[in-house]
Amino acid sequence: MAIDIPYKYICVEGNIGTGKTTFVEMINKEYNCEMILEEFQDNPFLPYFYKDRDRYAFSVELFFMTERYKQMQKQLLNKGSLFQDFTISDYSFVKSLLFAKNNLIEDEYRLFQKMWGVLNAPFPKPDLLIYFHRDVPTLQKNIKIRGRSYEKLIEASYLKTIQDTYFEYFRNILTFPIVILDLNEIDFVQSEKSYDAIKHIMASKYNPGVHRVSLLV
Repeated sequence: MAIDIPYKYICVEGNIGTGKTTFVEMINKEYNCEMILEEFQDNPFLPYFYKDRDRYAFSVELFFMTERYKQMQKQLLNKGSLFQDFTISDYSFVKSLLFAKNNLIEDEYRLFQKMWGVLNAPFPKPDLLIYFHRDVPTLQKNIKIRGRSYEKLIEASYLKTIQDTYFEYFRNILTFPIVILDLNEIDFVQSEKSYDAIKHIMASKYNPGVHRVSLLV
């Protein structure tokens, strides 16, 4: 059953393998909304990055950032959502900055940060950002199940540093609400009750800042 969503621009964020894209696709099937999905498979540097991060980090992050910019400019700014009730995306543009901070050396990151600041300027802040949190063993299990060959090289330590980078960023956000949603042991694809519970969370109103929610259903 559809539940009224009071937000116009929602970003679903999370680590690799949390189920962001799956959830956004489920919402898009149920609601009259604009969907923005990251086109990560088009990045030609990604398979090489997981084999040699130091060599390919800047290339992979620069490609991701420019592609995200082009996609968001087209779907979020130029096209608009005149005939949709809201826009939902499986990433936010700040993802580029956070992954770059995690993957680049200091000099590269400073340069990347300047470029990101210019490209980010026209984009609106999300009205709501939901962060799907699963612990690292669960992420590894999900990554293994979906079977992308290049993701087999992702170490637990890498997933942990990504998680820590997100949490560090969240501590400084006071301009829009962030809901950290604990989804350990939750399968919202198979459980309609769990899926509906997440929709109720999306329908709730929050003050700016961080809110932690455990989904117990």
